[in-house]
Amino acid sequence: MNEKPYSCDVCNKQFSQKYKLFIHFRTHTNEKPYSCDVCNKQFSQRDNLKRHFLTHTNERPFSCNICNKQFSQKDKLNIHFRTHTNEKHYSCDICNKQFSRKDELNVHLRSHTNERPYSCEICNKQFSQKCNLSRHFRIHTNEKPYSCDVCNKQFSQKGTLDVHIQIHTKEKLYSCGVSNSFFREIN
Repeated sequence: MNEKPYSCDVCNKQFSQKYKLFIHFRTHTNEKPYSCDVCNKQFSQRDNLKRHFLTHTNERPFSCNICNKQFSQKDKLNIHFRTHTNEKHYSCDICNKQFSRKDELNVHLRSHTNERPYSCEICNKQFSQKCNLSRHFRIHTNEKPYSCDVCNKQFSQKGTLDVHIQIHTKEKLYSCGVSNSFFREIN
């Protein structure tokens, strides 16, 4: 007895239930019948729309039981959890460095290829990571989203704020040359 009696006419992928075939078929037709009321982004599945909608509400129903960090999606929590267990499922074929998340591996691979897919629309400077482009863009906009709770001085980068806070706390912070993060002690 065939456990997957429903087969896609386009790619021959098989399914155990007819509705799953129906949903799958949308990948070929690019049909996206579900639309976000807030931003009009379209989705082929209702569940994907529901998951997307949480980005607008800031609702984060999934919480890490180790560090209490909250997530809007369960799969994001599961990926995050690997940072605590030190599981590394992804390995670089070039240098064998291992990563807990696929996106971390993809960013790392750019260090071997020198690929910089993110480009500033104002000065054309290129970046390997979107977050670095966003941080750079604040130079042009003069946006300063980080402010000191003590003196209200504003900063364009969190790291600069962290260094500034030392003036008030007399605590020395050390910077990581790789990730541009700051730490209170050197390990």
